[in-house]
Amino acid sequence: MGRERLTWGLLLRVGVLLTGLCVCVHVYLETGWRGTPAPLGRPTQDSQNWGQQSRTKAEAEEQERSIKRRISYVRTLKKDSQTKKEEDKEEPSPACCPPLRSHRKTPRWHIDLEPWAAVSHSLEDEAKRFLNYITTPQVSCASLTGDEAAQEETKGAWVACLDPKFSLSHRIQSKHCRVYSFGLGVDDRTLERSLSRAGCEVHCFDPSLKQPHLQQADMWLHRLSIDWRDPNPAFVAQRQYAITKKLATILNDFGHRQVDVLKADMESAEWKILENLVLEGVLDSVGQLLLELHLHWAGFEVGGDDPSVVRYWFSLLKELERANFRLFHVHSDRAKPHLFLHKNVLNASSVYTLSWVNTEWKP
Repeated sequence: MGRERLTWGLLLRVGVLLTGLCVCVHVYLETGWRGTPAPLGRPTQDSQNWGQQSRTKAEAEEQERSIKRRISYVRTLKKDSQTKKEEDKEEPSPACCPPLRSHRKTPRWHIDLEPWAAVSHSLEDEAKRFLNYITTPQVSCASLTGDEAAQEETKGAWVACLDPKFSLSHRIQSKHCRVYSFGLGVDDRTLERSLSRAGCEVHCFDPSLKQPHLQQADMWLHRLSIDWRDPNPAFVAQRQYAITKKLATILNDFGHRQVDVLKADMESAEWKILENLVLEGVLDSVGQLLLELHLHWAGFEVGGDDPSVVRYWFSLLKELERANFRLFHVHSDRAKPHLFLHKNVLNASSVYTLSWVNTEWKP
C-alpha cells in the first residue's frame, strides 16, 4: 500500500516536470519562430509594413532628387538670364543714337558755369554772346489767339504757345490746363484772362493783395509771391502766413504737380528764382516759362564783376536749354532805358520778356 502511494507520487511529479518542460519548449519555439524570416509566398504583417516603409522612403528620396534637379535648373536659368543682362549692359550703344541726358531729380548745390566767351573775359564779349542768345528764337510757335484787342496787347510781351506739336493746346482742349502768374501790383492780366476763357485754371499771385485768397473773373488771386528760398520759421510763427515761398513749396501747398504756363515778373529777383528752379529740378513740372529779365543791374544777391555777372546770366539760360526749354518769343521794351549793368552796351534795352516752351514736357 505504501509502495503504491510512492509510485503515484513519483508519477505526479514527473507529470508536473514534463508539463513545465513542454511549456518551456513551447515558449522557446514561439520566440524563435517569430525571429525567423517568413517563407516565400507568405508575407507576414511585419514584412508588409517594412516593405511599405522602404517603398515610401525610396519615393521620398526620388522626389527630393527631383526637387533638387528643378532648383538647380531654376538657378541655372537665373544665372543665364543675369549673364545675358550683363552682356546686354556691356554692349555699347549705337553711334547714331547717343544716350539721353538724364534729368537730375536730386537737388544740386550750384549751376554749371559756361566757359568764358573769350580769353579776354571782357564785358563786351560776354554781353555780345548773351544778347545774341536772348534775341534769337530757337523754335517757331503759334502764338495765343483770341479777340483782336487781346491779341494786340499780348503779341508784344506776354505770349503763350498754342502750337499743336506742344502740349498746351491739347491740355486746353482736355480742360486740364493750369496757369501760375507771379507779379507785384500787376494791372495787365490780358494773357491770364484769355487763358481762363479758354478753359485754364488760372492762379495769380500778388503779395500786395489785401485778402489772402480771392476769386475774381474765373481766376484765383492769392496774397503770395515766389522766392528762391522759404521764409525763416521764426518769422512765419510771428505771422499768420508767409508772403513769399519757393515754387516747389507753393506747388506742394496747393496740391499741384504741374503748371502748364508759369509767368513771372519779379523785378530783378528772377535770376535767383530761376537758379532755384534749376537746382531743385522744379523745371520738370513746368510746360512753358514766360519771364521778364531786368538787365540794368545784376539782380538781388548776384555778385561779382560785370563780366562774371553776364557769364552767370548766360549759364542760367543754358541750364534752361539743357532742361529741354527752347526760346520761341522775344520782346524788347524800347520804352525802357538802354542800360546794361548801368552802361550803354550794344544799345541793349534794360528789359526783355522771354518765352520758352518745354519741348519734352508730357504731363
